[in-house]
Amino acid sequence: MQITSAPDAPEGGVDVAGWAEISPLCPAHVDCAIAVALKVLDGKCKMPPHEAAIMMALYDAVRHLPGDKLGAESHAMISRARATETEDVRMDVYEARVLAETRISRPVMKGFKKMLRDQRVLPPKRAGGGD
Repeated sequence: MQITSAPDAPEGGVDVAGWAEISPLCPAHVDCAIAVALKVLDGKCKMPPHEAAIMMALYDAVRHLPGDKLGAESHAMISRARATETEDVRMDVYEARVLAETRISRPVMKGFKKMLRDQRVLPPKRAGGGD
């Protein structure tokens, strides 16, 4: 499957929404975007802040698409976490993130992130990078 590289955004960044619109993302990719969004909101994401921001933009661009194993509950949790930063919400996000990560195999997530790097949605992986 050939996926077009991400177009540039007007401000010199990546047009994540534009890329998501023209890319044939499967339900497993949507699950990965959901899981990474939960990880970012949980504070456990090891990506640099600009990459975490790209991943949140990607989540926003694909959240209307069907996932394979994740869906409405995860979307509600992400929405709640974005609106409320309390300890109980943080604990709920943690639990949702752990559950999401158990539902997605490591090879699927690694393949998703590699695809994003290959398509220049994310920058090339740095030596010793924290994906």
